Amino acid sequence: MEDFATYILEEKSLAQKMLITYYLSKKTGIFFDKAIVLKTEIASLFIDYMKINVDENLVVTAMLLCNCKKVENAQKMGKLETFAKEGAEYLETLGFSKRFCKICEEVNRYSKSIPREKESDIIEVVDQFTGLILNRIEREAFDPIEALVVLRERNLKYTDNKYLDLFEVFIKELENITIKEAITVPVIKKLVHLHNKEANVKTFIATLSNTYAEKIKAAIDENLKINTRQVLSQEETGKEQESNVEKMKALAATTKRKSRALFSDDTAQKILNHSTNYKLED
Repeated sequence: MEDFATYILEEKSLAQKMLITYYLSKKTGIFFDKAIVLKTEIASLFIDYMKINVDENLVVTAMLLCNCKKVENAQKMGKLETFAKEGAEYLETLGFSKRFCKICEEVNRYSKSIPREKESDIIEVVDQFTGLILNRIEREAFDPIEALVVLRERNLKYTDNKYLDLFEVFIKELENITIKEAITVPVIKKLVHLHNKEANVKTFIATLSNTYAEKIKAAIDENLKINTRQVLSQEETGKEQESNVEKMKALAATTKRKSRALFSDDTAQKILNHSTNYKLED
């Protein structure tokens, strides 16, 4: 009989993975809320959009489960420094490999696990960022660009997270990709709105997977097409400019082969480089 780890890792649909984790939380009492669904969606988009060379299936599964032993008000309950390690130990009992559990344990740095797995840095940066863009009792949510500043200058200031720079690029690009409905809304803002609007985890998963996953994918694909057309257009412009330079060089070479040069090689080079006005030689 297969264990839970095999069961969820073999499920390739992200929406189904989310539902499996939801039902596990109902059965066992592990921590699973709407924020984890949002984090997992952002992690998946990050890996896909930036073409990161990791096992996406493994990372999103770890993102769903790494906070399994977290509690509400973890800092007040004295669990802030221990829940990740306790979660890793629990996940090992469900059949997950030691490396998978280590990745989950490294969602934060309290256990001082070293060397860190590269997948852990993805989970860490997404976990921290998503926490910043959601409302908390003690503060209002940061907008995505503000959250990036806080992420770099406070939350991850003294870390060596290898994906922080790339994640900043990803979020800034995503701010220019919009979902078109009654009003046009950037992708991250729409995801946060859905998180806040939906009544519970199950309806958030349903709305996200049934409606918005495809809309987001379509918006990103359209943006990639626009970027591709712009790159191709720039390349064609570059080729045209290069062709004009070659024509000038050919003209200069032809003129030089005549009995008398129209202008010297040095002057020709300056003209081609647009660095001076030429003067005919006497």
